[in-house]
Amino acid sequence: MIFDVIKHHRWWFVISSILVILSFVSIFTKGFNFGIDYTGGTIVEIQFNKPVEVGQVRDVLKEFNLENAQIQLSGESATTSGENVMIRTRNLETAESAAVVEKLTSNIGQNTVKRIETVGAVIGSEVTQHALLNLVVAFVVLALYITYRFEYKIAISALTAIIHDLIIVLGIFSYFQLEIDASFLAAILTVVGYSMNESVVIFDRVRENIHTHKRTDTFADLANDSIAQSIHRSFYTLATVMFACVSLYVFGGDTTKNFALCMIIGFSCGAYSSICVATSLWVLWKNRNKNDVRNQSVTE
Repeated sequence: MIFDVIKHHRWWFVISSILVILSFVSIFTKGFNFGIDYTGGTIVEIQFNKPVEVGQVRDVLKEFNLENAQIQLSGESATTSGENVMIRTRNLETAESAAVVEKLTSNIGQNTVKRIETVGAVIGSEVTQHALLNLVVAFVVLALYITYRFEYKIAISALTAIIHDLIIVLGIFSYFQLEIDASFLAAILTVVGYSMNESVVIFDRVRENIHTHKRTDTFADLANDSIAQSIHRSFYTLATVMFACVSLYVFGGDTTKNFALCMIIGFSCGAYSSICVATSLWVLWKNRNKNDVRNQSVTE
């Protein structure tokens, strides 16, 4: 392999440690900006005298930093516009709600306010607990599968890389106070699946190469060769998903930007951690155990 990944493992560990520490600092000091799906919010329902489009309403809401609000249209016109507009956003004071309605009237047109009310969270604490429990169960099942398929050292290395990815994603969302809504959980689960898939591909090459490489080769040689054999596949996969996610971020609506951004960050971290962090952890762990036998290092 032209570039020795394992040789530079100290750099990978330093970079990852800094990112993880900064992420924890942000998480514990700034917390998260939970969206209305978790915190509840205000519903403003308005009927305009003429059909309006979502873009018109959202442009007005941007002036109040409410561009991530959920906007639903209904009426007798085309599907892209409607007279009835329902806006679901964070909790608004009475004065804020009045200001939003006044701005909508002046910028878009005359309307009738049908209701303004405060609603509870769509995703309550019980649903959140169940989601976290399912995530833990998924980790346990993945650990058992990889341990059975390969070995426990590979399982722990791969899971460490996944946790590393999740912490960095959470840290970035915490630092920039990006809104976390229902779609964020779906993006996180997608990131977990992608990162695990990348690790499995590389370690699958390790398992195959263990029987063909010279017994005098080091674990670092084995890992580097396995990375070299799978790097093109990893690059093509990353390029494909990044093309889709970046397109969604750039050309999609405001409500999908954080969803796309979560996957962009997660996929980038997943590719990096699978290639650099997980393999380096495995090599160092194997080298620590001087009694390991090469042909017994990876099991079917």
